[in-house]
Amino acid sequence: MSNAPAAVWFREAFFKDMGLKALSFVCALAVYALVHGVQEAQRTFSVDLVALTPQAASNRILTSPLPPRVRVTVHGPKNILDDLHSDDLGTFQVKLKNSTDTRVSLLPDMIHLPTGAKVDQIDPPYIDLTWEERITRDVPVQVSVVGTPAPGFVVKGALDAFPAVVRVTGPKNAVTTLQHARAEAFDVAGLTEGKYTRQLPLDRPIGRLDYDLEAISISAEIAREIAERPFQKLRVAVVGQPKAKASPQEVDVRLVCPPEVVRSLRPEQVIPIVSVDSKEPQGSMSLPITVRVDRCEAHIAPDHVVVRW
Repeated sequence: MSNAPAAVWFREAFFKDMGLKALSFVCALAVYALVHGVQEAQRTFSVDLVALTPQAASNRILTSPLPPRVRVTVHGPKNILDDLHSDDLGTFQVKLKNSTDTRVSLLPDMIHLPTGAKVDQIDPPYIDLTWEERITRDVPVQVSVVGTPAPGFVVKGALDAFPAVVRVTGPKNAVTTLQHARAEAFDVAGLTEGKYTRQLPLDRPIGRLDYDLEAISISAEIAREIAERPFQKLRVAVVGQPKAKASPQEVDVRLVCPPEVVRSLRPEQVIPIVSVDSKEPQGSMSLPITVRVDRCEAHIAPDHVVVRW
């Protein structure tokens, strides 16, 4: 019996006036939602920057770098900022009307903000601008080789580029210091004898430079590998007149041949010859010297001698 008053009290406390208690609970929830809904918050967003420069016909060009994004700190109701994203703010569109502007300010009205939100800070708040004169000049094309031709073959001479120069346009300082336009390397790996022509792209220029072409024609000639060997003071042999003598009697010979031929040559195989066709009993004349060695090209100094008989 002693517990009866306590039980009655608990029953009345929890179940008496249930409608009023429920209404009070709903009101408490509404007050809580209202208080937290209007609670202020602050967030920082990264917003893209888009610059609209003057027409290309302008004789000046922007050379200072522009930040790709701008940090924007916004405050406002927490429930609004919680649902806000960087894309919702749009972009900072900076319109550069002419090439005399040296500074442009970034203002809150350049972006889209929901009602109730305000900008606290924009970083950077402004952008300093630097301009240079726009000029055009021709620069030579630089070509290079990669790879190795097939065994026994080499790249003959320098590569040919057509056109040999390209036109570059951009800021005066960068254009005047540019030495050449580099083309993609010509790959000669495994090539044999012949002439090869390819369209190769130009490397993209650094900075705010533009080429008038994107690719050029490059030719490479592949020839058989050769070696040289000198033979000095070889005696000239005169044929056709047994008593004839040559002046000078000795010449120097330089043979250009495949490497395997050069390595196997002996001096006695290299004979400078002068042929006399005249049947006159005596006389003299200047005649060319010949040296015949299979697969070789002979260079003789001097290449003529005076023959007397």
